[in-house]
Amino acid sequence: MQLKNKHTAVRRGILVLLAVGFLIFTVLINQVEKVPIISTQGQTFEKAVVTQIVKDNVQEDGSRTGEQKILVRMLTGERKGEILQTTSSSGFLFGAACKVGMQVIVMQSVSGQSTVTSVYAQDREWVIYLFAGLYIAALLLVGGKQGLKGSVGLIFTFLCILFVYLPLVYRGFSPFWVAVFVCVITTVVTMYLIGGPTRKTAAAVGGTVAGVVIAGIAACFFSLASGITGYNVSDIESLLSVWEISGVQVGGLLFSGLLISSLGAVMDVAMSISSAMSELCLHNPSISRRELLHSGMHVGRDMMGTDSNTLILAFAGGSVSMLVLDYAYNLPYQQIINSNNIGIAVLQGLAGSFGIVLSVPITVVLAAVLMTHKHGAQAPFTQEELSAQSAQL
Repeated sequence: MQLKNKHTAVRRGILVLLAVGFLIFTVLINQVEKVPIISTQGQTFEKAVVTQIVKDNVQEDGSRTGEQKILVRMLTGERKGEILQTTSSSGFLFGAACKVGMQVIVMQSVSGQSTVTSVYAQDREWVIYLFAGLYIAALLLVGGKQGLKGSVGLIFTFLCILFVYLPLVYRGFSPFWVAVFVCVITTVVTMYLIGGPTRKTAAAVGGTVAGVVIAGIAACFFSLASGITGYNVSDIESLLSVWEISGVQVGGLLFSGLLISSLGAVMDVAMSISSAMSELCLHNPSISRRELLHSGMHVGRDMMGTDSNTLILAFAGGSVSMLVLDYAYNLPYQQIINSNNIGIAVLQGLAGSFGIVLSVPITVVLAAVLMTHKHGAQAPFTQEELSAQSAQL
């Protein structure tokens, strides 16, 4: 009992040291001074509420043309509490169809007593937070304790992208390898939260990391064969401006984005297979390594039937607007199939699906090796693994 408590204390101490070290590392890499690309001195985005429509821009047919003239009461900023007259354009990207009582974001420039304002967009901050809160609440309601761990892992992944991936890429590090690093860190943390310190977790982590790296390698080979690179993206002009100022390796952003986008799907496949094989070992202690391999592959093949389409459909859904335009303009097949946009969509979908499919046998082999002895008998579960299994039930 004392030995077990000692092991637990040592493991927790190591985890605390790793967490503190990672936190210090994150703080240090965020000490970066950004070079301004455009001057925004004196310009702020403030919250306001519409109090009056001075002049509307609604036409007889219900469409909007030109600008609205409105009065707003500023809720934040230098002009907080003041009533200002401003305009709201009828564009689809900027402005809003303002109504009395609507909360909006006002782009404000103050110089002395002079103030220039315009409505940037409807205030959507509370909607985003509300839906995120509802999602986490549903996760907790359905998943219970595991749902809580999953939400913590999700938040950790989001924070890693913001405070690890972006600063390192901005500092000039390779986006591909930074993405690999972030995927490894988030996979280890998320899997540990969900599965605990078990062989099931180790197999799932190995399968996930291997699958994500395979997706990246497949994308690189596709890029070499097709001539599509990270410089063929639609916003390359803006990215090149960033490259000239900060040294960001814009050519690798496409492939690093592929790794991050495929992480969730590969993680799902790896953990599902590893968990199923762990359950087989738990309920059938006499199962051999060969039998476990066959059972794991059966589970994995069933999952491949649906999960192999996950990323392809996801990227196809993101390209619907482009496909509708191609269809409406009746473009020739050779023009469509050889366009950069189609090539990038195919690259992202197929390369990510390669990672999903090939992560299956890797996870199965790792789980079978870790969960059985060399001579084929099942390796006994440790007390930590049994406790983790009970907690999930």
